[in-house]
Amino acid sequence: MEISTLIQPVSIGIEVILVILGLAIAVRKKRCYGWYIALTFGIYVVYDSAHLIGVQVSQNVLSGIFFIATLSILIGIWKIYSEPDSTVTGCNRGKEGQ
Repeated sequence: MEISTLIQPVSIGIEVILVILGLAIAVRKKRCYGWYIALTFGIYVVYDSAHLIGVQVSQNVLSGIFFIATLSILIGIWKIYSEPDSTVTGCNRGKEGQ
C-alpha cells in the first residue's frame, strides 16, 4: 500500500477540523476571517475527497476553485494582519517590553 493512500484520508480529516475551527472563529469569536478560513479548507476537502474516490474534474474547474481558495485565504490572512495589535495574542504573550 502506498503512503499517499494512507495520508490522503488523514489530510482530509485535518482539513475538516480546520473548516470547523474556521467556523468557530467566525461564529463564536465573531471574527469574519474565520469564514475565509472555512471556505478555503472546505474547498480543499471537496477537492481531496473527489480525488480520493476518483471523480474526474476538468482542469478549468480545478483552476477556478483553487483560485477561489487562494483568494479566500488571502483575504482571511489580510484581515488577521489588519487587526489592531491590541487584539493579537499568542506567540508574543508574555514578551511585552522586549
